Amino acid sequence: MDKYYSYTDFLKAVGQYKKVDEAEKLLNEIYLDLFLNHIQRMHREEQLMVLIDRALDEKDEKAFHLYAAELVILHQDASE
Repeated sequence: MDKYYSYTDFLKAVGQYKKVDEAEKLLNEIYLDLFLNHIQRMHREEQLMVLIDRALDEKDEKAFHLYAAELVILHQDASE
């Protein structure tokens, strides 16, 4: 889901650009991508919580396990 950016990769990419403006654009692109991924992850977490609550209300065990498993994976991906 998320792109992986290491500091080393960033320095290599910056070294390829001759102008500071281009390096700043790259850095802005990285920050924007990270921010949008964070927002998307938060939105999906909220959706899953609503779906889990609904599954509990409806006593739908299969749906509960499905959504709970996805939520666990989402949290694991966020902590890596």
